[in-house]
Amino acid sequence: MSLTRVNVAGVRLETADYAELAAFRRALREFLHFSEDAAARAGLSGRQYQAMLFLRGRQGVRAVSIEDLAQELLIKHNSAVGLADRLVREGLVTRGRAIDDRRRVELALTPLGRQILVKLASMHRVELRRIGPGLRRFFERMSTPPSAE
Repeated sequence: MSLTRVNVAGVRLETADYAELAAFRRALREFLHFSEDAAARAGLSGRQYQAMLFLRGRQGVRAVSIEDLAQELLIKHNSAVGLADRLVREGLVTRGRAIDDRRRVELALTPLGRQILVKLASMHRVELRRIGPGLRRFFERMSTPPSAE
């Protein structure tokens, strides 16, 4: 067996394919490190920033419930409740009852939350523009299927 080619499920991967995947995972980790650091400098955790992005992204589309937040962040319901509690305490999010179902708790960004989010999201957009060309090249290469045996 060649050390540079391994056949798995009829697909031939070259050493360069593994190197590309490793480089991609490193780029993701670097972006996430940047994101966590930027959020921390704004006094937020990465998860708080992600929750705020989700709330803003759904603004005007449909109100966000605790359950929606849990599903989006891939966390348990009780973790989403704790996250929402912290965001409310910081004055970044409001919590209220749905008009059509009083049992449903809905979340929304406050003006302060929107203000902080604009700054963070703008920084992230600049970083994504910086790394975007490399990611685009990676995805273009990945759209070409590897050779089959």
